[in-house]
Amino acid sequence: MRTPRFIALACTAAVAASLTACSGATQPQQGTTGGADFKVSPTSPAAKGPLDSFTWSLYAEPYTLDYALAYDYPPNTVLANVCEQLLRVTPDLKIEPGLAVKWTRPDPRTLVYTLRPNVKFHDGTVMTADDVVASLKRQMDPATGSPWGTAFKTVDSIEKSGPLEVTIKLGKADALFHEMLAASPGTVVSAASLAEQGKDYGTPKGKLNCTGPFSLEKWAQGDSITLKKNADYWDEKLVAKSESVKFTFVEDAAARANAFLSGTADGGYMVPSASFAQLRNSGKGSLLFGPNTAAADLAVLNFKGTLGDLRVRRALSMALDRKNIVKAAAGGVGVPAKAPAARGAWALVPEKTATHYDTLPEPVHDVAGAKKLVEEAKATGKKVTIATSSMAPEISVLANAVQAAGREIGLDVKLQPVAPDAYSSIFVDPAAREGLDLVITNGYDNTPDPLEFYQYLRTGDFGNYGNWSDAEYDVAFDRANTEYDPAKRADLTAKVQEIALRELPVIPVYEAPFSVFLGKRITGAPTGITQLYYPWAATIGAAQ
Repeated sequence: MRTPRFIALACTAAVAASLTACSGATQPQQGTTGGADFKVSPTSPAAKGPLDSFTWSLYAEPYTLDYALAYDYPPNTVLANVCEQLLRVTPDLKIEPGLAVKWTRPDPRTLVYTLRPNVKFHDGTVMTADDVVASLKRQMDPATGSPWGTAFKTVDSIEKSGPLEVTIKLGKADALFHEMLAASPGTVVSAASLAEQGKDYGTPKGKLNCTGPFSLEKWAQGDSITLKKNADYWDEKLVAKSESVKFTFVEDAAARANAFLSGTADGGYMVPSASFAQLRNSGKGSLLFGPNTAAADLAVLNFKGTLGDLRVRRALSMALDRKNIVKAAAGGVGVPAKAPAARGAWALVPEKTATHYDTLPEPVHDVAGAKKLVEEAKATGKKVTIATSSMAPEISVLANAVQAAGREIGLDVKLQPVAPDAYSSIFVDPAAREGLDLVITNGYDNTPDPLEFYQYLRTGDFGNYGNWSDAEYDVAFDRANTEYDPAKRADLTAKVQEIALRELPVIPVYEAPFSVFLGKRITGAPTGITQLYYPWAATIGAAQ
């Protein structure tokens, strides 16, 4: 689901997942699966000086730079440095003021945001409440076709209530809505530029007019995107250390690793796991791991078929050799997932991580017990079809592992090869799911709150691909989402997690930290998934 991307290995180059949360994910950590050792830390060493420029590798060219349509890693990795949100997710997975300097909640259905004064867009004009209202309302307009529109499902009105004040009225209490204003739904752009650019906005033909530490200089379609430093940026702590950034696009995993080794690219996020060992031992730079909010899961698409029997879903989960899957699919850098929403997704209230995630049992690997469950369900020899794709090596590795595990316990697991574009369609087009029982997903939260992930399993939700429905679950979710206190909401989310683990509409597989490679001449980058919305390029500078 792209919103917290409970869907989307759809357009990713790697199954990146999470390892920790603030009492874990954001503090230096070490782990091992019996394979590679790894440490997790939210930032790389601080820069020692400025740079004229650096080159950053993306695994694909952004399909848009329109904030309302940016729903995947490549566009958001670029936009994080150009456009900003009302709130901000920090490298240590906290939510802090962004373009809104403060906010109040007069009642459970009203939010009032006070905007930061004297913030200038890249063209020199000053941001006002009118820009905020226009930017947010555009997400709700069906004509925009924004995938983020569902974040506004409880919003009744967005109105200017002062020159630097915006009031949002909700139809019912909705804790997640406020948090999502730290991600794409909270992006603010110049209202005048939206009107001026029209259909060209966010395309290679158009211009962007935002408030970030970099502005868009050039988009040479098929070749590169260049950003230049915004010398008039409002946040003195995040004034860019580099005069410019050039993004290049390398889809082939091996070619991307070679770009790092040759210095053609100074760095990049979401490093292909197959290249971990080579890069780590190259002496050409540093391979670092950061906090993440994602987990690699198996989403059940068909509850009328073989997997409609809970015993079969439990059996398949028990048959998975997760430690070996981590070695094969994630280069040994990761851990078996204990729940569909990753440990790092609990970072908003770190003290609750130990209570509600760390105490969960390790996933069981019990082939004999799993085979017995399949026999009890009278499912021996029954077919289960899982989608596989050449989109990313991790997809085929995990699909093959599922096939082997299923066959070992008596299931007839079939692999259905799907072209990369068609694989993406599985998450947006119900017709593309026909004939499929399982799909591999890379589910992550845009914000460090696990409830964001679990909303996609509610009855009728867009991201509920298998149309799973559980009344107890829906009640538990709604109760949690009306609790605005983060600690109390975490306690209520634990009940939602409990039901999801009991019923297994999604089978958790593994978590891995976010990855970044930094060549020897640069440092200062945040290492984690916060790079989707935090101006990460601003902190990169000279290593010497």
